[in-house]
Amino acid sequence: MSLYGRMVAAGEWRDYGISPLKDVAIFSIFRRTAEHPIYRVEKCPKLSSKQGMYAVIGMDGRILKRGHDLKAVLRVLERKMIKLVD
Repeated sequence: MSLYGRMVAAGEWRDYGISPLKDVAIFSIFRRTAEHPIYRVEKCPKLSSKQGMYAVIGMDGRILKRGHDLKAVLRVLERKMIKLVD
């Protein structure tokens, strides 16, 4: 939630949605409320012994990062927050 708060303060993200489904929990991040999510953070416990139960998925459906530790998986979003300043 601290990453989400920083991105909202920076004006990059505006809304979120939580979907607790039967097999997976999804935290969706939106740039605007009426759009499709730009990122989805998914927790799928069935994958905990294999690839890791946490995944960050981009708008196009590609898996950006997957792993066992949520903090490590969310680092892919923090890198996108870094901008080049002149």
